Amino acid sequence: MGALKLQPLVRPDGMTTHEYAHRRLRQAIMVGSIRPGEALTIRGIAEAMESSPTPVREALRRLSSEGALKVLDNRRIMVPRMTADRFGELIALRTVLEQHAARRAVDHITEKQIDRLVEIDKAQDEAIARKDSATTLLLLNQEFHRTLYTANPDQIIMPMVESVWLQLGPFLGIAMEYVEQLYFVDRHQEAIAALRKRDGDAVAAAIGADIREGIGGFERGAIENLLRLAGQ
Repeated sequence: MGALKLQPLVRPDGMTTHEYAHRRLRQAIMVGSIRPGEALTIRGIAEAMESSPTPVREALRRLSSEGALKVLDNRRIMVPRMTADRFGELIALRTVLEQHAARRAVDHITEKQIDRLVEIDKAQDEAIARKDSATTLLLLNQEFHRTLYTANPDQIIMPMVESVWLQLGPFLGIAMEYVEQLYFVDRHQEAIAALRKRDGDAVAAAIGADIREGIGGFERGAIENLLRLAGQ
């Protein structure tokens, strides 16, 4: 097992060590830095975070209660095993939540914010062409979706969306490694075009297709194929 590598995360002024440890480890799971089946130790995580074990233990306790990690009897930590049925439930829930969030953002998003979505989508396309890491691709993908949904100043859905991302992250990281084989139409561009027209239904349809096609399809066979790639 290689050393755990975590993406940098800016620590806001006033954030406690315990909260920072939780947020950074949470991000690592959401973007697939911790792979399915990879066993970790508190010491290894603490070293990767340049932290003492105490805040790491608290972060693991919280993430375990959120269903993102499982603490084994030998005190090692793993991503919980995933079944096709559970994965299907999570993707279905993600689709409902994010289509709702996309529709609600349409009346609020500004042209400047749409231009920012164009920039993020272009950066993701360039990252795919360079064959950047799956983690980099997931970070950009989540930035696109988060930028869209938070254009609604009254949104309260992001904690729910991120809870689903948290449980799917390690498996979406695997999907991103095969993105050129699984994903053929840039649904982000469709969403951007629909946003320019203020067409909420078209935006929601593009987001739904983006979620389904990002895993190779919503059919059971596609889900089982992805889980095989993840060693489940």
